[in-house]
Amino acid sequence: MALTETPAGELGWTAADFSLPEPGGETRSLADLKGENGTVIAFICNHCPYVKAVAEDLAADARELERAGVATVGIMPNDYRAYPDDAPEKMAAFAAQHGFDFPYLIDESQEVAKAYRAVCTPDLFGFDRDLKLVYRGRLAEGGITPKPGAVRDLVEAMKAVAAGGEAPADQVPSMGCSIKWKPGNAPD
Repeated sequence: MALTETPAGELGWTAADFSLPEPGGETRSLADLKGENGTVIAFICNHCPYVKAVAEDLAADARELERAGVATVGIMPNDYRAYPDDAPEKMAAFAAQHGFDFPYLIDESQEVAKAYRAVCTPDLFGFDRDLKLVYRGRLAEGGITPKPGAVRDLVEAMKAVAAGGEAPADQVPSMGCSIKWKPGNAPD
């Protein structure tokens, strides 16, 4: 497992539209899933120890953000043929185990991950109500081992945005396992 950190990103770009299937086969689009006050796109997977460590916190944060009108969407970008723990038939069980109330979609072509310039799992993108990127960073202070009372970076940023404010200018990168690109498919 190679530890990768999200790059300091340019904020303000518009979320790329997508239509991706859930493990059961239903296709979902960003237009259908976006929240009234914002949207979090979380590139995650089943096998990454960093994702496993924060999955329940991500689920709880998504429920809290939903009450503020911010939707969450999980996207699994990995080459699941090379990493069978990430296979679609295992995604529903992983989502249930960790209490995901949000859609968990499959990016089999990896084109959505490329469009978002995602680099790791978890890689968290927060968009305002107009789908402009306002946050790209970690879930919480302390990374995968937040202490009680730790700052919940994603929740605080997106609740501020949902209330008509701004996300903080200083954002701490997320870190996790590199995306498992299909042979010859890694972005340039």
